[in-house]
Amino acid sequence: MIRPAELRDLDALVAIENRCFDSDRLSRRSFRHMLTRGNAAMLVYEQEEGRVCGYILLLFHAGTLLARLYSIAVDPSCRREGIGNALMEAGEQAALDHGCAYVRLEVRPDNSGSIALYRRRGYRQFGMYSDYYEDHADALRFEKALTVVKPELANVPYYRQTLDFTCGPASLMMAMKALDPDLALDRSLELRLWREATTIYMTSGHGGCGPYGMALAAWHRGFDVDLFVNDDAALFVDSVRSEEKKAVIRLVQEDFLREIAGTGIRIHYGPLAADDMKARFDAGGGIPVVLISSYRIYQEKFPHWVVVSGFDEHFIYVHDPFVDEEKRKSEMDCINMPILHSEFEHMARYGKSGMRAALVIARRDH
Repeated sequence: MIRPAELRDLDALVAIENRCFDSDRLSRRSFRHMLTRGNAAMLVYEQEEGRVCGYILLLFHAGTLLARLYSIAVDPSCRREGIGNALMEAGEQAALDHGCAYVRLEVRPDNSGSIALYRRRGYRQFGMYSDYYEDHADALRFEKALTVVKPELANVPYYRQTLDFTCGPASLMMAMKALDPDLALDRSLELRLWREATTIYMTSGHGGCGPYGMALAAWHRGFDVDLFVNDDAALFVDSVRSEEKKAVIRLVQEDFLREIAGTGIRIHYGPLAADDMKARFDAGGGIPVVLISSYRIYQEKFPHWVVVSGFDEHFIYVHDPFVDEEKRKSEMDCINMPILHSEFEHMARYGKSGMRAALVIARRDH
């Protein structure tokens, strides 16, 4: 039978892990963490005599409807008995019960047995990671939709932010690259955009990037920009306590606005609704870059930029430039993350004032 894993299964889980894998093994400590504190589902296959001979482990990420099949293993002495398929079926049901719409996974290219199983269960390959495993082997990336969804996705390349404060530049780079395939994405551009768009102060540490500076950075590189903000009040003022820092933030925004007045950037005072966002996406290929509160994803209250990569009837898909490795979040988890429309509406605002900001980047109409 298949049941939820318990702490009493630790010895069996570690033994299966050691018999199945030569490297990239989960440690006893990792198993314990997943069973007690991890945002995860772990199921085991237990034979009639009480012997545990296989497990499946799925990870979930707050704020998204994406599950990651992190590991599956069946004791070599019990293979070819349909246990792997049964665990996959139970794992997918656990993901559905958790409210997930997709399952993603990585697998070694030489693991033909597992690849055949995944394909039989409807998984499709959609990418590859180079030098992924401890022995430098690549990883094939597979995905399965648990519900019938046909998203309309733009060809938005992924770029991972390299610093804690460069989510804005990274998101802007992805949007611009989708519109100009010749644009080179590298750290030099990431830092150059940050220098051009930073508010100087925001929360703590290095300043983040605001929508006005990002709009100018995109405009100066030949892109058309529509900018959406609540009103003309200074943004992020409430994120700092010092009156001097508040004054600097206001001066920076005023300077940005003076420069914007001499461009073709269009400022819209009011939120960019999901329906309007999709209409612009469909009509002219405009790529939205949206400010969200990270609380619903990371349980930390800081402003964060993401780029919208697609839509379907139920979900908005985003590329998140921040890869939270401490929470076992990989780049694969950050690409085309499905978020319910209603959840995105709550997420796309920041602070007590409900500040909202978004850019729609499009090709310049010369």
